[in-house]
Amino acid sequence: MATNTFKMCSLLMASLFAACASVQLDDPDWYFWLPLYSFASYVNLMSCWLLSSRRLTAKISVIAFLLGFFLFVKVVVEDQVNGIAGFCSVDTRERVVREKIGSGLVLVSMALHLVESSIGKDNERQNRERSNASLHVQAGMVSLVCISYGLSLFFLLYHEEEMKF
Repeated sequence: MATNTFKMCSLLMASLFAACASVQLDDPDWYFWLPLYSFASYVNLMSCWLLSSRRLTAKISVIAFLLGFFLFVKVVVEDQVNGIAGFCSVDTRERVVREKIGSGLVLVSMALHLVESSIGKDNERQNRERSNASLHVQAGMVSLVCISYGLSLFFLLYHEEEMKF
């Protein structure tokens, strides 16, 4: 069962992923990135409501996770082959770094949602383990919101004019 903190963090991530999806139409490979961010926004938004189809949301979160993994690997390979920025670079002026960070954020978000959805009511006798796992997922979601909004704010304040495509 999702806590209020998890729901609030999901709402914040849904808005961030929706904003990311809205700026993808001028990208040359928008057909990859628009569905990725749209699916991630949908999953985060639906986790806030109890009336949503949990089965459909779980399937879309798996699709978003796999698409995010594919795009993360694609961007890392592109970066390594062309020697653009390096694997650990956070120079958000580079397109591959922004795409690597975006797909990584989707991966972490979908992983947290998949873990949260697997902490169901089926294991009633394991209340202690379930509550520990729920606390870890909640802490992960709070960390994800802080990191993603912090990176976005840093990018908008310092690097937006210097972007490289």
